[in-house]
Amino acid sequence: MKTFSIQEINTILEGTLIGDTTIRFNGLGEIKEASENQITFIGSSKYIKFWSESNATAAIVNESLNLEITDSRPIIKVKNADLAMAKLLEVFSPAGPIFEEDIHPTSVVHQSVIIGEGVKIGANCYLGKNVRLGKGVTLYPNVSVFDDTTIGANTTVWSGTVIRERTQIGSHCIFHNNVSIGADGFGYRPSDDGMGLVKVPHIGNVIIGHYVEVGANSCIDRAKFSSTIIGDGCKIDNLVQIGHNCVMGRFCIMAGSSGLAGSVTLGDGVIIGGSASIKDHTTIHSGAIVAAGSGVMKDVPAGMTVLGYPAAESKEKLKQWVALRKLARD
Repeated sequence: MKTFSIQEINTILEGTLIGDTTIRFNGLGEIKEASENQITFIGSSKYIKFWSESNATAAIVNESLNLEITDSRPIIKVKNADLAMAKLLEVFSPAGPIFEEDIHPTSVVHQSVIIGEGVKIGANCYLGKNVRLGKGVTLYPNVSVFDDTTIGANTTVWSGTVIRERTQIGSHCIFHNNVSIGADGFGYRPSDDGMGLVKVPHIGNVIIGHYVEVGANSCIDRAKFSSTIIGDGCKIDNLVQIGHNCVMGRFCIMAGSSGLAGSVTLGDGVIIGGSASIKDHTTIHSGAIVAAGSGVMKDVPAGMTVLGYPAAESKEKLKQWVALRKLARD
């Protein structure tokens, strides 16, 4: 078990230590649940009132908060407690599953596959023709990577993920359990006789940038033609649907159960709240925010926050809701 002194933790966080303790810390805990050997975080004034009753021996606190020291427990003041917490969680993070051998004998690897230095391939993985794995790629058991796919250095793919043919993936990406990349897009047209539906073939691919993370059970469909593109640094939550020919800029965030219909374009830094739905062929420009549960039916200007169903500019939508409540009371 990893343990650290309060001085070691302060050095890691580059904060300002007030007070001292000889206790060595073995982890982190929420302020109401932390134990004596854990350190907690206070990033908002609403949590200050719980500090006096917390069992944690130390706290990491936003320097903007006025927390009075009423006992002998030390605190570390930092500029941003949330970012400090993320750094410390990484320090305390336990080791991942162990590979007893770099390439498990039950994996099926085509003879044309190019494998970089330090690659690990778990049990029952499948790698098709002309797949390329960069240095340090990790494929956990039961991952399928189909023909002509490239995966960049230090990317991690967790069990159950399927990466279809011709996909291009950058470096330092993380794909959690059961992600689907490159499946057919959802495209059908009524048949000439009006008696059925004709499937529209999707012959494009998916291109994913560097430092992208995709949550469990999310789907990124390949393009009808050309490419579905996920920009560098995008973070995609669980159960997210990204339709064919969508283009996401850099550092976008999509929360759980949200979805992009086909040919949606997101600028840089767009935030899509949980369960939000975006109509096909819509553009959401850089820095815009779509609130949770909203339904976007038209383009959203840069930097605007929209909410509601159908979505509208947030202040305008709130005025509408107030007016409706007044009308209902009259």
